[in-house]
Amino acid sequence: MDLSCTVSERNGWTVVHVEGDIDVYSAPALRTRLNEVTEGGVNHMVVDLGGVGFVDSTGLGSLIGVFKTLRSQQGELRLAAARPNVVRVIEITGLNKVFASHASVEEATAEA
Repeated sequence: MDLSCTVSERNGWTVVHVEGDIDVYSAPALRTRLNEVTEGGVNHMVVDLGGVGFVDSTGLGSLIGVFKTLRSQQGELRLAAARPNVVRVIEITGLNKVFASHASVEEATAEA
């Protein structure tokens, strides 16, 4: 499945909705898209992983890169709606201590 990203706004947060698998082949496109969004002046981003069926270490690297960029700008990156298998990868790698994860986009954007 090809990766697709759409962007919306919710409660002052920019939400990037991701659909597809995030792997060695699609991670560069994801990173490019997320960087485009941050270069547009976004400081508060939620990455909606509800449509992601699989993520590998390259995909996690793309998320970490954007996290570092936002943090250097006093911004914040949150993850939302990850499926159990994606949550498991995030937990195994210890990134659940880095990323604020929420059950839904609504939950992730409810607080500033």
